[in-house]
Amino acid sequence: MASLHSVPYLVALVTTFSIVILCSLSLIEASNEGFSVELMHRDSPKSPLYDPSETPQQRLANALRRSINRVNHFRPTSSFSTNALDSEIISNEGEYLMQYAVGTPPVQVFGIADTGSDLTWLQCRPCTKCYNQTSPIFDPAKSSTYKIVPCISPQCDNVQGSCVGSNCEYIVSYGDGSTSVGDLALDTVKLGSTASFPKTIIGCGHDNSGIFGAKGSGIVGLGSSAPSLVSQLRTSIAGKFSYCLIPFDKPDAKSKLNFGTNAVVSGPGAVTTPLATNQNNDYYTLTLEAISVGPTKITSTSAKAAGGNIIIDSGTTLTFLPSDLYTGFEAALKAQIKLAVVKDPNKTFSLCFDSPESTFKVPTIIAHFTGGADVTLSAINTFIGDKTMSCMAFIPAGDSIAIFGNLAQADQLVGYDIVKKTVSFKPTDCTKA
Repeated sequence: MASLHSVPYLVALVTTFSIVILCSLSLIEASNEGFSVELMHRDSPKSPLYDPSETPQQRLANALRRSINRVNHFRPTSSFSTNALDSEIISNEGEYLMQYAVGTPPVQVFGIADTGSDLTWLQCRPCTKCYNQTSPIFDPAKSSTYKIVPCISPQCDNVQGSCVGSNCEYIVSYGDGSTSVGDLALDTVKLGSTASFPKTIIGCGHDNSGIFGAKGSGIVGLGSSAPSLVSQLRTSIAGKFSYCLIPFDKPDAKSKLNFGTNAVVSGPGAVTTPLATNQNNDYYTLTLEAISVGPTKITSTSAKAAGGNIIIDSGTTLTFLPSDLYTGFEAALKAQIKLAVVKDPNKTFSLCFDSPESTFKVPTIIAHFTGGADVTLSAINTFIGDKTMSCMAFIPAGDSIAIFGNLAQADQLVGYDIVKKTVSFKPTDCTKA
């Protein structure tokens, strides 16, 4: 279970899981089928992002600010050869940064890897308005393979672009107020040290604003729609990618993002659930049929009728549980955990117990996804605490969108197959994956 240093910062941890991992460039394994690179937790003393002057409380306070923006991202008002390869990812500002290269000659870029976004875009010169970026901003005039997409084209239609002269202009906006406007273009994208993909659709943003980290440039879209990177690389990676998220309390551990044959999730303990196919959105939506607490099973009354009832997301910390499951879930925990219930002083958590995290025990909790995919959740997935109390890392979604957050996914190998339209889970020690 994740631990905190003081109660007032519980909220900071839960809403934005800042397992901000940082990659080293050393190759740790390679084969005919692909390669792997080391990844490092952002707050590891070995990380170049590590700030020794920050206290644990300050890091958690920073996580709180990041979390609010992430939740806003999912508001309904938001617009918008099978070679295996892995790519470096770093979590920055509560998100995961993925290292890639764009252009010819290649220019190294760090973008926020986001399963909740589709278009991959980066800041470009000349900047009409750009947010502060400490790394060099990409200059498309220096890339021999860069080409702006014409406005009369299927690619422009896929991003609902508009015509500026004969060129296609994209506009992306998010629920937190962040925006990017620029040219839709084609260029060569390189992942890792060897995998190169020519004529990949990217957004070259000349007018960008919002809360983005200075060490990153834009978004790497890992969503399910046509403009996303995984959809464009569909044939090359067999439509597969996966990740294994380390628990919050293991900052020195390494992780990676996998593509292609390296992303296959199989073997003992692996379970697979279909993606909901009748949802008109750009997110990976699952059907959570029920959730069990010990012998008590709480069944959703609307999951199947809704055609999916919960988004799985790598960038949101808490799990926002569908309302028809939450009430029974909380009641079952209260009934089976024989401890005094206490109030969260920050009024963020619905349920807290009078027990330090070091001794807190939870009953067996199982998330029952459609297709028989039963995912067992441990204490690190469901509660966070400090020296005085332990609070449930699930809150009711209410009228908002339900999200299966990354704390619930820790120590699970999570694989996406956009061809078969499935998501797979396998219990895994992610520090060794």
